[in-house]
Amino acid sequence: MAPTKRKRCGDLAIQVKKRKKTEKDAKAPKKRPDEAQVEEEEDRDRIPGPVCKGKWKNKERILIFSSRGINFRTRHLMQDLRMLMPHSKADTKMDRKDKLFVINEVCEMKNCNKCVYFEAKKKQDLYMWLSNSPHGPSAKFLVQNIHTLAELKMTGNCLKGSRPLLSFDPAFDELPHYALLKELLIQIFSTPRYHPKSQPFVDHVFTFTILDNRIWFRNFQIIEEDAALVEIGPRFVLNLIKIFQGSFGGPTLYENPHYQSPNMQRRIVRSITAAKYREKQQVKDVQKLRKKEPKTILPHDPTADVFDTPAEEKPIEIQWVKPEPKVDLSARKKRVYKRHRKMNQKMNHGNAK
Repeated sequence: MAPTKRKRCGDLAIQVKKRKKTEKDAKAPKKRPDEAQVEEEEDRDRIPGPVCKGKWKNKERILIFSSRGINFRTRHLMQDLRMLMPHSKADTKMDRKDKLFVINEVCEMKNCNKCVYFEAKKKQDLYMWLSNSPHGPSAKFLVQNIHTLAELKMTGNCLKGSRPLLSFDPAFDELPHYALLKELLIQIFSTPRYHPKSQPFVDHVFTFTILDNRIWFRNFQIIEEDAALVEIGPRFVLNLIKIFQGSFGGPTLYENPHYQSPNMQRRIVRSITAAKYREKQQVKDVQKLRKKEPKTILPHDPTADVFDTPAEEKPIEIQWVKPEPKVDLSARKKRVYKRHRKMNQKMNHGNAK
């Protein structure tokens, strides 16, 4: 049956007949050899596009969001991480009253299998959850020393959407809980190859260093000339609290014995200041008691007056008559000079007449 055209009103129109091939179409003129060579040379000179034609196999998707009550610095840190990780997704802030198990359902709705959740408490403490949803494991960290991209103003720079290298401290392979965290960090922070939003370039490196029982995160640019590193940002420190078997809960696999909660730190600082104040008050009380105590009179030491030489005693005279006032010689001289001056002025005035 021949194909038909349909009008806008929806009625069928006249059937369109297929065009029969003629001898002229069969004997179409072939391209000249010169034109074919020119086209081949143009294809050689063309620069291939930046997007690779490989197949996207690693379907890792990261959900990055937070709870209500975060400050501006945490919000900027989240935006920086989303910009550095093209395979991430965003979501609205979660209410504090909701339980953490709800995040697994949010990840399922967003089609994400990893989650980075920022939890704010008391408007001053920030906690980060890294979770493999929905089966686990998950880890809870205390985030410290946050410095965002806008705050640092470093000279480094990298292409948006490029894939990073991940550099880990050798200490990650020494202990089992660090090995588990290393695998979790690799799956979260590594951009999948051939991801649609990623660029096929490697021009920066994420470094994870263990120092003082904490994980220090840094982002560096790789300079092509001499492979030197220039910091880009952001930077933050992760203090491990616990590792759970499930996603956002479950049996505890590891608990950090060196961890000290921010509430305990603030309590120690307050106790130190209170101890200083108490010490000052005790010193003042001791001084007051010493002032109230009666003074102890020491017995006279006879050897204390050995080197004292007694002065001559002057006779005591009692004056019964009021002494005459002392004459002021300087005032008398002034009066004499004034009298002489007036006499001289009179004599000069008489001679002039």
